[in-house]
Amino acid sequence: MNRPELLAPAGDLEKLKTAVLYGADAIYAGGEEFSLRTACDNFTPEQLKYGIDFAHNHGKKIYIAVNVIMKNRDLEPLSRFAEQLYNYGADGVIVSDLGGFNVIRKSAPKLDIHVSTQANIVNWQSADMWHQLGAKRVVLARELNCDEVTEIRKNTNPDLELELFVHGAMCISYSGRCLLSNYMTGRDSNKGDCAQSCRWNYHLVEEKRPGEYMRITESENGSFIFNSKDMCLIEYLPEIINSGVSSLKIEGRVKSEYYVATVVKAYREEIDRYLENPDKYVFDQSKLEELCKISHRHYSRGFWHNDCRENGQIYETSAYIRDYDIVGTVVKCDPDGNATIYQRNKFSVGEEIEILRPKGEFLKFTVDSMTNNKGESIQSAPHAQMEVNMKLPQYVPENSMLRRKKN
Repeated sequence: MNRPELLAPAGDLEKLKTAVLYGADAIYAGGEEFSLRTACDNFTPEQLKYGIDFAHNHGKKIYIAVNVIMKNRDLEPLSRFAEQLYNYGADGVIVSDLGGFNVIRKSAPKLDIHVSTQANIVNWQSADMWHQLGAKRVVLARELNCDEVTEIRKNTNPDLELELFVHGAMCISYSGRCLLSNYMTGRDSNKGDCAQSCRWNYHLVEEKRPGEYMRITESENGSFIFNSKDMCLIEYLPEIINSGVSSLKIEGRVKSEYYVATVVKAYREEIDRYLENPDKYVFDQSKLEELCKISHRHYSRGFWHNDCRENGQIYETSAYIRDYDIVGTVVKCDPDGNATIYQRNKFSVGEEIEILRPKGEFLKFTVDSMTNNKGESIQSAPHAQMEVNMKLPQYVPENSMLRRKKN
């Protein structure tokens, strides 16, 4: 049976560690240059080396995004960067630009190249052509449905790996190639600096009545006509795995550690349950409920079942759904459940808390007491990043996360 890789995003070192500990097979990250996500911290050269070593020490792979649209001035520094990544031991680079692809092939010929979704690969001839040029993997466009992905797999060389997005934000433009942000704000979306202008609230102006703004209304808040729902394909893992794709990709390098932990854990557990016994597999609805506890927009199947045109946009608001807050991370815990917590948001004695663990179901308990790092009893943890000592219902591993439902 096809056993696809679960590929997780990492916007910084802590998110990389979280992805590894919560079950990802591989991680993708970006350096300080050439990455299509300038809103996340990204990795310095020293952090890249550390992150690559950390992933390898845990038996995981790591791919580095160099997926901006290259201009002339980018080509020479890209050559040096590719050599550096090869020397660090990166398992591959993600590239969208043909010129950049050529530079890397010459500068680091033994470095595996994955062709980014920005290359708009929607047919098997394109996929096959990239393979002939030397690509190890292609990342398929989000605009493909199940039958199209299956057809691409059937008509391409088995040695070519296919990567498919299964979860995360969708873009109004084809595979993310857009100039709206550039036009509206001067921020280049194809250099990783998208302002998400598509999600703003717009008004209509008629040419003979300049300055007279007419609301485009779907609700009292206006209309968000370019506002895509988030993709969530966790219910369709049997179809996805049987389509023959090699890697299931989670979007979200600018998202939080809590997002990474929750999404990776949910997909990891469902993938493993299906592979363990495909004939008796039934989707666990609680995993979708878990995915609704992270910050997200309304979910859809994207293009997977051809319903994106009717069910792909949110017209009422551009706000995220945030029903839960992460309030702390477990720094250490003894066998009896006595734990040190690193505070992330204020929480208090008497509140009901859930514990998200790297493995196993979440735990629920009520905080009955806690102390600060001086051993003094406190009723709440109001200060960002403060250390809190408290009794948990049982032992939980380091990097478990405490969350609280909003009122």
